[in-house]
Amino acid sequence: MKIDLLSPASFAGGQPHGQFDWLRENAPVRWHEEPGGAGFWAVTRHADVWAVDRDFQTYSSEPTIMITDPLADAGSFGPYKMMLMMDPPEHTGFRKLIRSEFTEPASRLRSERIHALAKQIVDAVIRRGECDFVNEVAGEMPSFVIAELMGLPLEDGRELYKLTETIHTAPETLPPGAGGQAVMKMFEYGGKVIAEKRARPRDDLASKLLACEVDGRKLEDMEFLLFFLLLVDAGGDTTRNLLSGGLLALMENPDQYAWLMSDFEARLPTAREELLRWTSPVIYMRRTAKRDAELAGAKIKAGDKVVMYFGAANRDPGVFDRPDVLDLSRAENPHIAFGTGPHGCLGQHIARIEIDAMLREVLTRMTGFELAAPVEWLPSNFISGPKAMPVRFRAG
Repeated sequence: MKIDLLSPASFAGGQPHGQFDWLRENAPVRWHEEPGGAGFWAVTRHADVWAVDRDFQTYSSEPTIMITDPLADAGSFGPYKMMLMMDPPEHTGFRKLIRSEFTEPASRLRSERIHALAKQIVDAVIRRGECDFVNEVAGEMPSFVIAELMGLPLEDGRELYKLTETIHTAPETLPPGAGGQAVMKMFEYGGKVIAEKRARPRDDLASKLLACEVDGRKLEDMEFLLFFLLLVDAGGDTTRNLLSGGLLALMENPDQYAWLMSDFEARLPTAREELLRWTSPVIYMRRTAKRDAELAGAKIKAGDKVVMYFGAANRDPGVFDRPDVLDLSRAENPHIAFGTGPHGCLGQHIARIEIDAMLREVLTRMTGFELAAPVEWLPSNFISGPKAMPVRFRAG
């Protein structure tokens, strides 16, 4: 079995479950060469991914959660770090700044507005009978929600989403420097947000971030910009790719589609969790060993990169019965599509509300889905999901 978890070609049609199956069975913690880099340990079993993600004393999020190390002269931000690339207690302090906005009760308070946005999104396409489901439906919801959270125009949320797509695309498939330019455009927009919210603060997350304190001081501009990048970037990944990848899975499994629609409201909660397991939109997260350790018999040395593959963990037959079968009725479903431990996705409660609202509008108001052209997958080894998915449908 050829194992290549770096090439975007391995992810051209979704996640490489054939490779993941072989790794879990034969080498659950396996050394993977990295052209131009030091190499890394690929971790594919559920128990081992769970253990690494929770053990921040051994496996650090610094200097980065990406496989490729940041260059000294590019891709780094001097002394400043994104929250994802911090360990507790520093990470805990920064996470507290926004945690209250994303608790389950706070997320439920936004439910009515999110359902209104879902209706608006479907209203915009339903009479046409066709659309690019990724860009015109799935990508709209998280773009709009994060824009409203930050106090931005909805249209600006859509434009920022386009930048995140470029940031996630494998650099070798883009023009030179395109990813860095997208980050700088995000910072340029964020700079305007800083000026606007300082001059006219409102009851939105951007204003609150600029007013709050960490360690007795207000955030510096670059700290805010990295927060802004994180919220816009991470705010769309799971919802966008779950909705588009999930609809594709339902089209490919008509028996499961029919089962869900026969009692939609009662069956939506388990269906949503199974679609999260099935699609696993975030492919991996990297950690760096702070000390020598042993994991599933592998001798890991201090400084080694350790990469957790969530899509592999979520198909582990040691945890999931018939893991390669989409079963929307799956009751026991300890998937880790949102990660776990101190870095578990902060926005998972609001993401579930977004997913439910969009699935409700799409599946109860639109029917007869069929692909109008082949699915184009995002060329990325970090985020999994369709980049374009033209579909035809009928108004329900």
